[in-house]
Amino acid sequence: MTDKNKLAQLFWSFLKIGALTFGGGLAMMPIMQREVVDKKGWVNDDDVIKMLVISESTPGVFAINSATFIGYKIGKFWGALVATLAVTIPSFIIISLISLVFYQFKEIEVVMYAFYGIQVGVAVLIFNAAIKLGKKIHFNALSYLLLVASFAISWLTNISVIYILLASAVTGIIIGVFFTHQEVTEDVS
Repeated sequence: MTDKNKLAQLFWSFLKIGALTFGGGLAMMPIMQREVVDKKGWVNDDDVIKMLVISESTPGVFAINSATFIGYKIGKFWGALVATLAVTIPSFIIISLISLVFYQFKEIEVVMYAFYGIQVGVAVLIFNAAIKLGKKIHFNALSYLLLVASFAISWLTNISVIYILLASAVTGIIIGVFFTHQEVTEDVS
């Protein structure tokens, strides 16, 4: 496949992803995974998990970070540029059009109900993506403990998810270093 053909496929794939995604970045995960893993084979599930971690822990919009990550993996600089532009074009057009008629739309009861339905659908998409990606993660007792504790803290308190993410990362590093140090000590003795 030529570089131009690869960039054209990348553009159309991410244009489609951007056009079909409602509800923000995480709602994009199942669509993106189907397109770039299942259909195109550009990346694998491990790459998607890495992309998810990097995209969620770096500043910026998830969709743009993800498109840039995959685009770079496929076509370096030009791939990142093409994928990023393609994923943002539909949102830009849709938001521009909605902004012209938003106040007239929001008063229509049917439109309000449609948005409620879309919210439920987005929640289901996010849940399904979490379940599918969760199957690829190598869980141990620490992982389950951090998962339950993080969920409980975010559910029961007003602590920012960013702080919970950072605390989980630091906890994982500390415990990982402790167990690695303990294994090295046992091997030496």
